[in-house]
Amino acid sequence: MCGFRFFIAASTIACLFGIVCFQSVAEADQLYWNQFRGPHADGTVAAPDPPVEFDDQKNVLWKTSIHGKGWSSPVVWGEQVWLTTAPEDGTELYAVCVDLSSGRILHNLLVFEVAEPEFCHSTNSYASCTPVVEEGRVYVHFGTYGSACLDTKSGEKLWERRDLHCDHFRGPASSPIVFGDRCFIHFDGIDVQFVVALDKHTGETLWQQDRNIDYGTDVGDFKKAYSTPAIIHVDGQPQLVSPAAVETLSYDPQSGKELWHVHHGGMNAAARPIFKHDLVYISAGRGNSSLVAVRPDGSGDVSESHVVWRTGKSVPQKSSQIIIGDNLYMISDNGVASCRDAHNGEVFWTERLDGEFWASPVCANKQIYFSSKQGSVFVVRAGPEFELLAENRFPDGFNASPAIVENSLILRSFTHLYRVGKNPK
Repeated sequence: MCGFRFFIAASTIACLFGIVCFQSVAEADQLYWNQFRGPHADGTVAAPDPPVEFDDQKNVLWKTSIHGKGWSSPVVWGEQVWLTTAPEDGTELYAVCVDLSSGRILHNLLVFEVAEPEFCHSTNSYASCTPVVEEGRVYVHFGTYGSACLDTKSGEKLWERRDLHCDHFRGPASSPIVFGDRCFIHFDGIDVQFVVALDKHTGETLWQQDRNIDYGTDVGDFKKAYSTPAIIHVDGQPQLVSPAAVETLSYDPQSGKELWHVHHGGMNAAARPIFKHDLVYISAGRGNSSLVAVRPDGSGDVSESHVVWRTGKSVPQKSSQIIIGDNLYMISDNGVASCRDAHNGEVFWTERLDGEFWASPVCANKQIYFSSKQGSVFVVRAGPEFELLAENRFPDGFNASPAIVENSLILRSFTHLYRVGKNPK
């Protein structure tokens, strides 16, 4: 009898502990959106009640004008929202901090001045790389023009690097990521292609690894890429999955040693990889427009041995995919949204949404948000059957991906930063 009582008590404690842990994770998700694609690097968050219907007026908690031109996505830590911007000529590069509660600008920091900016295509900006924020620090990156770590309270520059260069040809876009004591950055230009790991405390180089890819061409334009890497864990060991043109490579984050690579073709890869169901989902980019699902437990060239499925249908060249449960969702640049079985690629539905889409989708409470360049935010219910919940319209469009915190969306349009949520009655 005593053993039975002990079992019941232990089970109750374990159950309560599980509930507390689940609530802690859910609550933590709502307090920050620290990097490109959020706390899990996949566009998902545990906010239970984000808004469905909103626009430039309805359910707007605040709206703040952002100077300059920038496609970087907003990141959030505590009561601070950070993003970057620049004038169209790229001569000044800024980090902007906005108060989450009020929308008031707290910092407007001139991080770098650039005497002679290189060419940037009109569809890109000089501030397209999304920052990373953590307690007390924000890491901003402007490609070949420099990277810096700023104190989030004072705005003081803690370190900077302006000696890492490549020719982006049409402007920078890859975002940095932070893992452990390291900050990882891609430099995939038309001239040189490499990955660098910096000490996040000092900015010093810990390792630098050239791509060593056979691109099959001497044309530099086919060697460019704009993707952001991802940290995954396989058999308890971390890997830095790093997309480039033509191939994606996995590195040991500690040493920079290559672990495996997969050849998928393509160029200008921009999507961030996702790791779910023991598979890494990788978009090849332009010139191939394929999506491959790869097992990351191999070594060397895994192109023939570890690709589980691939598709070239309605694959975006710019936005990232999102996985909810067993289903993978994506939207092509020209607005074809689709839902597939993440395990085998089987198509459940495809639907056309009006507009052009560069921003990556985000999801909370099984509500997927697709933001268009024309200013619409479509809300679609996650599931094997298509269900459009709302189309919300704004006066100008979106290239930046949203953030979700505390049941509200932080939306960066071409001109403004919005916080939308359910207004109290």
